Amino acid sequence: MSKRDALIEKYADDLKNKIGVSPDMDLLRKVTIGCGPSIYNRDSSTVSGSDPSEIATVKNNYLIKKLGLKDGAALDDAIASVMEKYGKSNPNKYRAVVYYLLCQHFGKESVYNK
Repeated sequence: MSKRDALIEKYADDLKNKIGVSPDMDLLRKVTIGCGPSIYNRDSSTVSGSDPSEIATVKNNYLIKKLGLKDGAALDDAIASVMEKYGKSNPNKYRAVVYYLLCQHFGKESVYNK
C-alpha cells in the first residue's frame, strides 16, 4: 500500500467514525490527489478551525479558486458547519476530509470528473 493510499484510508476512517458518513471513495481519492504534496506535511495536512488565516486559505484557495464559487456568507457558513461536524475539539482536521465535505456540501463533485 502506498503512502497516499494509507492516508486515504485514514481519511475514510475519520469520515466514518468522527463524522458518521460513508465516504464516496472515488471522490475522496480525487480530492486527496487534488491536495497535492500538502497531505504529506504534518502542518499543511491539517486545517485549524480556529485560525482565521487558515479559514481564509480554505475559502480562497479551495472554495473560490478550485470549486469556482462566489465569495459570500454561504462560504463562511459552510466552513463553520464542516468544522462543527468534524468536532471543534478535534485538533486533527485533515485538509482532504474538510475539502471532501465542502465539495459535497456545495454539490461540486463534477469539478473532479474532468
